[in-house]
Amino acid sequence: MAVLAHSGDSLVVLPLLGLAWWRSGFSRAGMEARAIAAVLASMALVALVKRVVRRARPEGEWGAIYRSTDPHSFPSGHAARTMALAAAAFVSATPLPGSALLAWSVALGLSRVVLGVHWLFDVLAGWALGACAGLLVALVTG
Repeated sequence: MAVLAHSGDSLVVLPLLGLAWWRSGFSRAGMEARAIAAVLASMALVALVKRVVRRARPEGEWGAIYRSTDPHSFPSGHAARTMALAAAAFVSATPLPGSALLAWSVALGLSRVVLGVHWLFDVLAGWALGACAGLLVALVTG
């Protein structure tokens, strides 16, 4: 469960997206560029909402790094990042990558609740913000 919960960390997602974009020849028209833009947009939205809402994380011992670096729980950045990727993939690629990323996002979000670093509503809001970020990037980039 912990590996799944960490798989959406920025330190995992951003380098992998950068590598994928590099392999595409830094194409600005491909799914990789849209995915990076969607993730960055979701991160900006999450940072803004967390700054305004400032909701404390659930009590618990797991996730000490999250509790010390980011004590705010609402919305889930992990859920937003992974849903932004899924939305970007659904718009830019065939349904299979989008479906796989959607399943990953759902499993990851639920793992964050089970491990006690987020409330369920934090994850639901993260998914909504991520989907909006992914769809917004798709609309802007056409």
